[in-house]
Amino acid sequence: MKILLIQGANMEYLGRRQPELYGTTTAKELDAAVRRRARDLAVEIEIFYTNTEGEAVSAIYKADRAKADGLLFNPAGFLHAGHALRDCLRSISMPAIEIHMTNIEKRGFGSITAEAAVGMIAGFGVDSYLLALEAMVARVRPASA
Repeated sequence: MKILLIQGANMEYLGRRQPELYGTTTAKELDAAVRRRARDLAVEIEIFYTNTEGEAVSAIYKADRAKADGLLFNPAGFLHAGHALRDCLRSISMPAIEIHMTNIEKRGFGSITAEAAVGMIAGFGVDSYLLALEAMVARVRPASA
């Protein structure tokens, strides 16, 4: 099973950016935790960071053409105006799960991309990523059995 994780704008500064909201776990530490969990689940994961919406769209289409099994994505800074990202998500065949470290509803944010995802996991900090990975595996494995 192959899964792509897209980290949107500003996520590369995780651990330095607003630690009162996002904690002190760095992007490198988060990546290591996700890779460990993927290995435990026998999943191949590619992690891609970008501050440019068009790069995210291109990476998603590339993964879809390569027949990746699923997409995990944190739209981050694309949350409010990611219309191109939303349209991309509407076009792909693989399922997508949106991830947020904080409860965006509690913070008064709505996600423009959420309606194009099969689900959203939010509010559990770094664990949001691990929960999303497990949810994706549960969703995809029965379909491939």
